[in-house]
Amino acid sequence: MTAAGLGRGIGAGKIDPVELTECFLSALDDSSETPRIYARTTPGTARAEAEVALKRAKDGNRQSALDGVPVSWKDLFDTAGVATEAGSALLKGRVPEADAPIVAAGRMAGLVSLGKTHLTELAFSGLGYNPMTASPPCVNDPDAVSGGSSSGAATSVAFGLAAAAMGSDTGGSVRVPAAWNDLVGLKTTHGRMSLKGAVPLAEKFDTPGPLTRSVEDAALMLSVLEGRKPTDLAGASLDGKTLAVLDTIALDGLASGVSDGFEQSLKAFERAGAKITRFSSAEVEEAMGLAGVLYTTEAYAIWGETIEAAPEKMFPPVRERFRAGASFSGVDYVRAWRRLEVLRAGFTAATAGFDAVMIPSVAILPPKIADLADDDYFTQTNLMALRNTRIGNLMGSCALTLPTGIPSVGVSLVGAPMTEERLLRLGVAAEAALT
Repeated sequence: MTAAGLGRGIGAGKIDPVELTECFLSALDDSSETPRIYARTTPGTARAEAEVALKRAKDGNRQSALDGVPVSWKDLFDTAGVATEAGSALLKGRVPEADAPIVAAGRMAGLVSLGKTHLTELAFSGLGYNPMTASPPCVNDPDAVSGGSSSGAATSVAFGLAAAAMGSDTGGSVRVPAAWNDLVGLKTTHGRMSLKGAVPLAEKFDTPGPLTRSVEDAALMLSVLEGRKPTDLAGASLDGKTLAVLDTIALDGLASGVSDGFEQSLKAFERAGAKITRFSSAEVEEAMGLAGVLYTTEAYAIWGETIEAAPEKMFPPVRERFRAGASFSGVDYVRAWRRLEVLRAGFTAATAGFDAVMIPSVAILPPKIADLADDDYFTQTNLMALRNTRIGNLMGSCALTLPTGIPSVGVSLVGAPMTEERLLRLGVAAEAALT
């Protein structure tokens, strides 16, 4: 069942949140994949939260549509008294004293916390490969990676070990694992949701986002964590909507399954009444060339001293990706950001007449875990995995990935900044067309 379906069952008195939580905890105990997906589980917390949720349900005082629904949290969101290590041996034993505001909002809304999920080191990889802690498996291939950096978040949902999950997205870290595990993933606009109390990677790009089984679930998770009324998804339609396929970069070198899934999606959307057009963007092409200085400079500025104090604690390709930021000057960084702001404005203006921009979520399929032990292959594949998703981060957009029906292939709808409600309505109509 979807998280929304479980929530409705609790509200109708047909599902007991305590029994529901015990079902998930039993699944966690029984699954051989749990240690590869969860950095740590919190059964005591989950049971206590479920008991309170049951009382609220009986009293008719539920705090949200997802009150009593069990979820997981990416292990970079601070949780009071529970280790938050961000997938890195550098942070081993780090125990926050307070919840991150987004976690506190989830508790206030009645979300039941099952535990903290694995991720790639300090969230700086799109593959989900982490030889220093754990590499969660792809739901479609146990020998392949799950995508990252929200690798455990995605697989906790895909393997039935959470009803929904919260991850974060800096260059694609929600959308890559969502796509590779046949889930819905929402990248929110930077600055829309609080990232206080979240271990940072590149703070000018970091965004929280849910990974779920349906667009409705994503909409509810967003509303719950923002403390506002859910987006009205009723009556959403693709009829007459204009979707623009971005030809620049996003369609280059697609794996055959990815290409097939994207073309099938275009046809499904057209059958549902959408008008498909194609366009190119000089802004995207130039912005992609700025990504290196923008991401690595900020990431190394935040983590450089910590890394250099114990560099042996990091997987070398990830460590060297951080170190690349040391080669840029402050002038380089400021100049790149000033230019990116101009490019963002141009892209937003150029796409204002479209309801959304369409791209394949990820250009490649999940690589085998064993192959990624080769440093060069890891680096090359990681860049390719993040190529399409990074477009949304660079352009300051919100974005939604949907499963196409072909395993590990997603299609993304990219919207203007701060238009998540509109994007979710479009997404639920697209979801219906695809299924």
